[in-house]
Amino acid sequence: MYRLKIDYNREHSMKVLIVEDDVDVLHLLERILIQHRFDVVTESSGLKAETLILENDYDIILLDIMLPGQSGMTLLKAIRGQGSTSPIILLTALGTSEQITDGLNWGADDYIVKPFKINELLARIHAVLRRCQHQASDSETYQCQGVTLDDSSKKVWVDDEEVKLTSKEFNMLKLFMRYQGRVLSREEILKNVWSINFDVGTNVVDVYVNYLRKKLKCTSDHNLIETVVGMGYVMR
Repeated sequence: MYRLKIDYNREHSMKVLIVEDDVDVLHLLERILIQHRFDVVTESSGLKAETLILENDYDIILLDIMLPGQSGMTLLKAIRGQGSTSPIILLTALGTSEQITDGLNWGADDYIVKPFKINELLARIHAVLRRCQHQASDSETYQCQGVTLDDSSKKVWVDDEEVKLTSKEFNMLKLFMRYQGRVLSREEILKNVWSINFDVGTNVVDVYVNYLRKKLKCTSDHNLIETVVGMGYVMR
């Protein structure tokens, strides 16, 4: 019933961490993902999950927001702040645009609202893993007006000074630099940076463009990322 092929030509099973305090939901997800040959680890506590994430590598994390002790959003902020880059899909009954924006702003890769269909969740997992695999296979260097991005080392320099970017900021900058001169719509950016194929009705793209502009030292006279009114953004 839930069969979905996910083949990444890897010698080991994809390792997934499920952080969920609802026992029924946790056991359902565990059973389904094991059926799809995932190596599954489960945890119901946000505090214990933080230790697991910082001490282990996971191919993907399914993270409930409403957790006892430490909320999923607090956990997300904490692990991103400490350098964890594991892909994260938030699972929650909270589905307002503000909550979606908060989750994406703090580094979630996708967001699915309960109750959800298992096939939809599997498709979302598939999309996030496929995008991450594609990003990992890239090893190019991009340059534009004093900005250099090295995809293999995941580092960025502005006029020979290294600039620290979050994973989302890095992926957005890489997208702009890869398609220099092309106007990218907000929908295209959401799809390529967050793997979201629909307009979530938030300003998360605009917020991240402003983050990038500040870190790239953009000014009104020297703005690498231009706004094209009614269309999107472009790096010239």
